[in-house]
Formats: sequence, C-alpha cells, structure tokens
Amino acid sequence: MAVGVRCEVAAPSKVQRPSGDRVKTDAKDAVHLARLLRMDEITPVAVPSVDQEAARDLVRAREDARGDLMRTRHRLSKLLLRHGIVYSGGAAWTGRHDAWLRTSALPQLTSAATRLTFDSDYEAVRGTLARRDRLDAHITQLAADSEFTPVVHRLGCLRGISTLTGFALAVEIGDWHRFTGNTIGSFVGLVPSEHSSGQSRSQGSITKTGNTHVRRLLVEAAWHHRARYRIGKTMRDRWDQAPAGARARGDVGNRRLHARWVNFLERRKKPTIANVAVARELAGWCWSLAVMDD
Repeated sequence: MAVGVRCEVAAPSKVQRPSGDRVKTDAKDAVHLARLLRMDEITPVAVPSVDQEAARDLVRAREDARGDLMRTRHRLSKLLLRHGIVYSGGAAWTGRHDAWLRTSALPQLTSAATRLTFDSDYEAVRGTLARRDRLDAHITQLAADSEFTPVVHRLGCLRGISTLTGFALAVEIGDWHRFTGNTIGSFVGLVPSEHSSGQSRSQGSITKTGNTHVRRLLVEAAWHHRARYRIGKTMRDRWDQAPAGARARGDVGNRRLHARWVNFLERRKKPTIANVAVARELAGWCWSLAVMDD
C-alpha cells in the first residue's frame, strides 16, 4: 500500500475454485486470483493493527481467566458436595460464601488429605479471581483512553453492554463499517441455518460461525433486555459519557429490544430461542451505534 500497489488479504476458504481443477501451480493460482480480483469476487480479510491485536490478546486473556475461574470454582464446590457439604446461605461466591468456606465448610472435613485438597482448590480460586480482577482493571483503564473509547461509550448506551463487554466487542469486530445491520448477525453466527428449495423453506438452528467470543457476549447481553426497562443510575452514568445522538438511539434500542422480549413471551416462545433472536437484533443495534459519528 505504501508504494501505491493495491493489496488485499483474501480468505482462502472464500476463494472460488472449479471442482474439476486438479492441477495447482503458482502460475495458475496467480492467474486465477487476478481474474477473481478483476471481477471483485475476492472476499478481503480485515487485518488488525498492532494496537488492536494487542487489545484482542488482553481481552482473550480475560476470557481465559473467566473460564479458569469457573472451572476452579466447580472443582471446589464439587469436592464439598462429595462430602455432603452444601451452602444454603444465599448466592454463591459472595463475601458471605467465602467466609462460610473458611469458617464452616473446612472444619467439616475430617481427613487431612481432603483438607489439603480443599486448600489447593481454594487457593486456585483466590489466585484466579485476583488474576481476573487485574485484567479487568487494565481493560477498564484501556477502554477509558484508547482509540476504542468512543465506540465503547456509544455501545454502553445499550443495556447489557458494560465497559468490559463494549471494549471486547470493539476490539473483536474492529472495522464495523465492513458490515451492515443485516450482515453483522451472520458474521457472528446468530442467523438460522436454512435448507430451502422451490416453495419449501426449512430453517434450523443458528449457524454458530464467526467469532465465538462476540456471539457469547451478545447472547449474555440480550438477557438483560428481558426485565422491564428502567433508566437507572448505571445507565445514566454511561449515557453521560456518550454523545446525545447515541443516547437517543440507545434509548430507542433498549425499548425496542424489551418489546421484542415481551412479544416472544406472549407467543410462548422458549426463552433460549427468544434470547438468541434478541441477540441477533442487538448485534444490529450495536452496529448502528458503532458506525455513528461523534
């Protein structure tokens, strides 16, 4: 690009090739690619910048820490469950639950070997939790002062899109302008698969193609739109960081997505299926906010 030569990075899986062509040489490949490029039939790949790739590594490290924390907590809780020790004091993995683990659950373990196992699992939980919190702090700091900050603030106008979620969406998607409100859903695999012929149309489960991390974030964020829409302090604080146009569009999107939830529930749709449909529409609202001008 610096010398004035057009350069595009193509997706090999998207390059069309005749099924009967079994002779592959560099010369034939070059001619084939030149013809596809002339006909604009090459699907380019968005190449992330160095800063964007570094931010992705940080976000994915946080995702790994989240998974590790879930597994270490499961190991500890299942160890206690095998010995008939069950916590019934409210929500798990809170401050009260942590105190119960140290003062009530541990004394009930009579074997020295089991106590050592408990100490090992408990130490793993605390260490993984500290690692996740450190990553959260770094992501929050980077989201407040980086090239992704305007997009993060605009995405935060939607319910379920916190600073961590908004930053992850911003760095994983990268260039939002290569999509539209309709194509963003297929990019993250939230559109239904389809097998249609003639007048018959058969749709199946979602394709689950594309970025798995982005799809999970959107599905989790969509659950927040099920509850009645109220503008609380958290939402107002996020709106204060975004431009007026983004605030207005975020409010319209929140009302629309909640109305979609209500409609699905009135039609007695399964909540999991309804949530995926809301997540697909949420992806479109995220796109509309991301491509807005400040």
